[in-house]
Order: sequence, then C-alpha cells, then structure tokens
Amino acid sequence: MNLSISDKAVSFYQSEMNLYENDPLWLFVRVGGIGSGGFSVGVAGETPDTEAVLIKKEGLHIYVTEEDVWYFEGLTIDYDTDIEEITFSHSSGHDLFYPNE
Repeated sequence: MNLSISDKAVSFYQSEMNLYENDPLWLFVRVGGIGSGGFSVGVAGETPDTEAVLIKKEGLHIYVTEEDVWYFEGLTIDYDTDIEEITFSHSSGHDLFYPNE
C-alpha cells in the first residue's frame, strides 16, 4: 500500500491522542465529513480486529484494514503548521474536499 504519513502528522496524532512508543493508531474510512465522495479518514487509538496492513512510523504502529486500502492507496497525510491542521492529499491529484469539481 502506498500511504505516506509525515513525521509532523505522526507527532500531531501522538500529542493529541496521548500515544506513545508502540501504541496503535488505526486509520479507517468513515462515511460523512469532508472527503472523497462523502468519505473521510477516521482515527482511533486501537488495533483493528480484522486483517490489516501495518506501517511503523516514529514509534507508532499504524493500521489500515484490508477493506479500507482502496481509500488510502496514494494518500498523503501531513500536518500544516500554518493552519495547525492535518491535511490530506492524493497522488492522483483528486480533490478530497470537492470530489465532484
């Protein structure tokens, strides 16, 4: 799976969610919110109970379940210090905020 998560994004999640070395961060597709076609990224500080891809980054164990890989393939998750928010971009250039434009 081609998912890129910046060190700044990992640090943000660690700080906001009180995550430490070897803690899990589960990234999943959720319906609603801002995102491609009515989908967006959900996060939880737990390990999924189904088959998942594991990415180790800055001490975190980041999981994406096999059923959600379609959404995360080619996605970049970063933290923008100017606006103090997590940002999402896709390698296809697909606009995740306005997918139909």
